[in-house]
Amino acid sequence: MFENAFNNIDRAMRNDEGLASELDYAEQTSWLLFLKYLDDFEAEMEDEAELEGREYRPILDPQYRWDVWAAPKKDTGEIDHQIAMTGQDLVDFVNSDLFPYLKTFNGDATDPDTIEYKVGEIFTEIINRFRSGYSLREVIDIVDTLDFGSSKAKHELSDLYETRIKRMGNAGRNGGEYYTPRPLIRAMIKVVDPKIGETIYDGAAGSAGFLCEAFEYLRRPDLSAAEWDILQRKTFYGQEKKSLAYVLGVMNMILHGIEAPQIRHTNTLTENVMDIQQADRHDIVLANPPFGGGERKEVQQNFPIKSGETAYLFMQHFIRKLKAGGRGAVVIKNTFLSNTDNASVELRKELLTSCNLHTVLDCPGGTFQGAGVKTVVLFFEKGAPTRQVWYYQLDPGRSMGKTNPLNDADLAEFVALQPDKADSAKSWTVSVDDLDKATWDLSVRNPTAPEEAPLRAPEQIITDMLSRDEETRMILEEIRGML
Repeated sequence: MFENAFNNIDRAMRNDEGLASELDYAEQTSWLLFLKYLDDFEAEMEDEAELEGREYRPILDPQYRWDVWAAPKKDTGEIDHQIAMTGQDLVDFVNSDLFPYLKTFNGDATDPDTIEYKVGEIFTEIINRFRSGYSLREVIDIVDTLDFGSSKAKHELSDLYETRIKRMGNAGRNGGEYYTPRPLIRAMIKVVDPKIGETIYDGAAGSAGFLCEAFEYLRRPDLSAAEWDILQRKTFYGQEKKSLAYVLGVMNMILHGIEAPQIRHTNTLTENVMDIQQADRHDIVLANPPFGGGERKEVQQNFPIKSGETAYLFMQHFIRKLKAGGRGAVVIKNTFLSNTDNASVELRKELLTSCNLHTVLDCPGGTFQGAGVKTVVLFFEKGAPTRQVWYYQLDPGRSMGKTNPLNDADLAEFVALQPDKADSAKSWTVSVDDLDKATWDLSVRNPTAPEEAPLRAPEQIITDMLSRDEETRMILEEIRGML
């Protein structure tokens, strides 16, 4: 049922001139889903308050609630289209009344971890892109059929929403930044093995894939009420700079069952890492920070190792955000292991001397669709220097791509071998004592892989080419003689 609803939403959006891409579809679906969820959430809170004999004060004023402006109902439960706005009236209300009202929550909410704060942040950062009130009415009618009342419904909706985020990876405008392959995330979480009571942090949260998958890993049907409350309110923390990614992350976590996601809309790198206090630190860091980029000079001043590479700044942040004994799993370009510039060398040295970099997972090309770079995953524990590093070279035995993506089976051997760090045809161990201390080079060099044939000298290449040209000339002369 929900899949048909999402397909119908897409069909309606394609008919609107204001919506041009998968990113637009995801953004506009997100704010509508959020307001429908908020209405269901408020109804549930009102019912609970009534049963307990207490008063409940709704978050939204009456005229801005979903069941008033978007989906006023008849006694039969159907939308009353006689009084429901449509056409230009609907677009004018959304642009001139609804969004300005919702933006006021940004100044009124003092606690960033509340649902009120999320309302303000979301509607300060996005705009209504619908130009046709008739298209918007059609989408509203479909969204109104979605039910957020059961965990089963949320689970199905979250799967569909994840699919939508994944499709954004090929939609341009940096959509791929928001999506890390879920099989890779699940393998990272299995290695880190979080426990209830530990805090999990992603300072480059994107669409919150790491936090959502960690929640799925930790939730169990036999959790106590206290454990469930810890999962809901004291476990998952994230920060995200980009507006669309922030909206996607909040909605993704809500659909996975986290009622008030503790994701903050901020540029993580504007925080001076030397000001991070113990209370700011976490037990686990899971992240895939953006590659490349190039932060301003004043942002680089927040870090002891200056670099224009965004991922290097994030690595310094993550190391300092971990508690002593904390565990990290971070995706980074594989060139980090071997680059000889000062920042790369200094950062590798800091990582190896302040943390135990116990595992490096070497990912094949194509793991990240459209990224055009090879990546590795660094697994480390803070507090003790590295003695040896275990490498695993992931080889699915096929070319990776859009129609042949990474799957959980591809990572099964890595997950099975990692606890004992066993050697195999794809895995080996390197002692830090054997590293060149001038460069701290950590390049992936599989000692069991067959040696490649030495490259030919340029003179030999030219000689071989001339020889083949002469052979070709003689063959053509023979053919001409036969004609």
